[in-house]
Amino acid sequence: MNKKTYYYTVSVIFSIIALLHLLRALYGWETEVAGVIIPIWFSWVAVALAGYLAFRGFVSIKKL
Repeated sequence: MNKKTYYYTVSVIFSIIALLHLLRALYGWETEVAGVIIPIWFSWVAVALAGYLAFRGFVSIKKL
C-alpha cells in the first residue's frame, strides 16, 4: 500500500468516526462501555479530534 492510499483510507475512517460522534452528540444517544455511561461531552471532544485528524490526512494527500 502506498502513502496516498494509506492517508486516504485513514482519513475516511476518521471522517466516519467524527460523523458518528457528531450524530451521537446531536441526538443524545447514550453509550455504555463496561457498565460506565460515557458522557455526551466526550463525543464533542471526539468530533474535534477525529475531524482534525481526517482534515490533516486529506491535506497530506494533496502534498504527496
